[in-house]
Amino acid sequence: MYYIDMGKIRALFIFLLLAVFIQPCFAIKIGLQTQVNKTFIGASTKAEIIDCKTNKLLFVMDKMKGYEFKTYKKIIAIKVDGKFCKINSNKIVIKPEASGFVSVKRKWYRGHIELINDGLGLTVINDIPIEMYLRGVVPSEMPSSWEHEAHKAQAIAARSYALANLGKRGKYGYDLKDTPEDQAYGGASAETAGTNNAVTETEGIVLIYNGKIIPAFYSASAGGQTRSSGQVWTKELAWLKSVPSFDEGVKKNGHGVGMSQYGANNLAKKGYNAYQILKYFYANTKWAKIKPEYYK
Repeated sequence: MYYIDMGKIRALFIFLLLAVFIQPCFAIKIGLQTQVNKTFIGASTKAEIIDCKTNKLLFVMDKMKGYEFKTYKKIIAIKVDGKFCKINSNKIVIKPEASGFVSVKRKWYRGHIELINDGLGLTVINDIPIEMYLRGVVPSEMPSSWEHEAHKAQAIAARSYALANLGKRGKYGYDLKDTPEDQAYGGASAETAGTNNAVTETEGIVLIYNGKIIPAFYSASAGGQTRSSGQVWTKELAWLKSVPSFDEGVKKNGHGVGMSQYGANNLAKKGYNAYQILKYFYANTKWAKIKPEYYK
């Protein structure tokens, strides 16, 4: 196993995307809502609202109090004491105190929340370190009652998918959606002790092919046999071969390419560890670890 310099990878994405994503290398931006008319946000602690362009403090939100935000022409407005007040900015960040969480869509999230008025509506983004993001992905993508080694395999696959797809939704100002269109993500509200441990135990580990992190595609079940990438997307990838999926008796659910989540759980029950599971579903791949400064 060797280290991958995510700084170089992020620099490449910034170059390709014309600096759309100017953010710490260890963070990922997840779209929670895209171009909506209004949204409701609260925090478990006091939270600062800061202008992203000037870094000026604009307002301090009270803890455990919900606030309505909406578009107002080209800027953002917040409802305080029953009245809307203009925030003279079209891009703000909401930062809770160090131990705090932010609430959006009736869920709690770690990290910060960005609001952008792009002229078409409000886009709500969770800016969060990659390992904290994965804590909300693993139990959202795979039942928390499943085998621990399956959870570890899911964590590595999800980490690889996320880092290989940085900038995928760049036109909206974020990397990935919080839905199965990319990866299901339920924030801190979805976390469990067991799935958090699976993320911690695989910290920074990714799948690579020819020195590059792969987008480790997966689906719920393949119906007995996974499909090669060429069978679904016309382009054959050397690390996505058709293999028995070990999910017989489960109706096919998803594209069937890469890891079957049901198959991963069944293999874990048979005694396979996470690395054996992933090696089985992703041929010709190797392991690498992101340099710690990029995820801590």
